[in-house]
Amino acid sequence: MTLEKSLNEHPLMDVNEGIVLFHPNIPKNAGTYINEVLKSRWIGQGPKVEEFELAFESKFSYPCKSLAVGSGTDALHLAYLLSGIKEDDEVIVPVFTCTATNIPLLYIGAKIVFCDIDHNLNIDADAIEELITPKTKAIVCVHYGGLPCEMDKIWYLAEKYNLKVIEDNAHALGATYKGEIIGSQSDFSMFSFQAIKHITTADGGMLAIKDPELLEKAKRLRWFGIDRLQKQKGIWDNDITEIGYKYQMTDIAASMGLASLEEFDEHLAHRQNLYKLYCEYLKNTKGIRIIGSEYQNREHAAWLLTAEVDDREGFMSHLRRHKIESSQVHFRNDRYTIFGGRQEGKFTNMDAMEDRYIVLPLHAKVSESDVKYIAEVIQLGW
Repeated sequence: MTLEKSLNEHPLMDVNEGIVLFHPNIPKNAGTYINEVLKSRWIGQGPKVEEFELAFESKFSYPCKSLAVGSGTDALHLAYLLSGIKEDDEVIVPVFTCTATNIPLLYIGAKIVFCDIDHNLNIDADAIEELITPKTKAIVCVHYGGLPCEMDKIWYLAEKYNLKVIEDNAHALGATYKGEIIGSQSDFSMFSFQAIKHITTADGGMLAIKDPELLEKAKRLRWFGIDRLQKQKGIWDNDITEIGYKYQMTDIAASMGLASLEEFDEHLAHRQNLYKLYCEYLKNTKGIRIIGSEYQNREHAAWLLTAEVDDREGFMSHLRRHKIESSQVHFRNDRYTIFGGRQEGKFTNMDAMEDRYIVLPLHAKVSESDVKYIAEVIQLGW
């Protein structure tokens, strides 16, 4: 089924019509903090941005340094530039992800080398090594839905071949891998604060940087190539030697982020509890598998509840009749013309999963009773 046909048959629901797939989580102090910023001297990048960076770093990225930006896509673009990726360099990326993971590489002119997925929709760590060539510069991994990838295998390959590891953690804020917080170990890690993420700043992102010597360069690239601190002190020599962008976060956004940090633990616990309830209620239900439910050595961030189902279109129609929204959300990237188009038969795992994965409601507005109801509807059969 085409994306257009699917959207026509399963249009977005209004929040009053049933259980919607996504809903933003606005922290209770967001309005107060934003109003304080609006009354201050700074509404663009100012002291709240730095305050948010330090608070985030302390909780999620330490010992890596944190840099706040305008979006997760901004963070990825900066990570690719800071990794030294240039035109014609090769970068190994998952074939299944949000296009934001890969589009910045097109701007650089790098060669995107797609890798197949595993049975959890993450990059297949066992398929990476055969893709490495002398032109490979980095491995990009995406913790799909919030389930960490097989990081030990990825880090081993990166060390063996002297490659950078760049984590797309847009889904994985709060996840852990073998006791370590996701985003605190690799060369670069991106986090997204887009509207419906765990933490939202309406839109925004954070880049965690392992090498502290790259932080000042990252700050310059975030602001046209200008050293803002020297400019504000009046000692900037009025020259630009690096091609930068306007990728900064604003104090308005940062104030929302600070409010979200205050409630993060409670919010994460709620989502993880819902995820576990889905797993418990549906573990013996025929025709459905909750993706990522079997691991003991990693903690799922529970941004998405993704399942593998038989007869996906019948499943979606069945849920819609009971006022429950569902969707695929993300799609294989080799379907898009900008990435060269579909490569038939090259990604066998992706081919097998393409018509079987589905995302179910999991967010702040979903209750335990909602999950029980959704499970009961699924157990009726479709």
